[in-house]
Amino acid sequence: MSLTRLSVHTNGPGLYEVTREIRNFVHEESVSEGLLTAFVQHTSASLTIQENADPDVKRDLNEFFARLVPDADHPSMDWLWHTTEGPDDMPAHIKSALTQVSLSIPVIDGGLALGTWQGVYLFEHRRTPHHRKVILHLA
Repeated sequence: MSLTRLSVHTNGPGLYEVTREIRNFVHEESVSEGLLTAFVQHTSASLTIQENADPDVKRDLNEFFARLVPDADHPSMDWLWHTTEGPDDMPAHIKSALTQVSLSIPVIDGGLALGTWQGVYLFEHRRTPHHRKVILHLA
């Protein structure tokens, strides 16, 4: 079993690819077969596996989530109670609840068993820059 922590600096909402960092960790551990678990230690960010070839995918996902869960100052969100940390905070919690805070990825032949166009992303849901912590566990 191996464990490490990634620190991911974000500059606002969006998908930040961490595939290379995760691949490097798996490679350094020299594990032939196993299971990698990635877990983000935050309630206003999440993890996802998405296409990493066409940047329009990231753009469309960002737009979809912005429309699905607008900021608290949008008239459709006037029912929110948790607004003391800014208009993007509670919507960020909702977006995180709709996505995932952990991922499980098989390791086969010493590498991540991702598909050809798949990448691992930290999905930042807040407007302000953050340093997000992602724990990687390889067993």
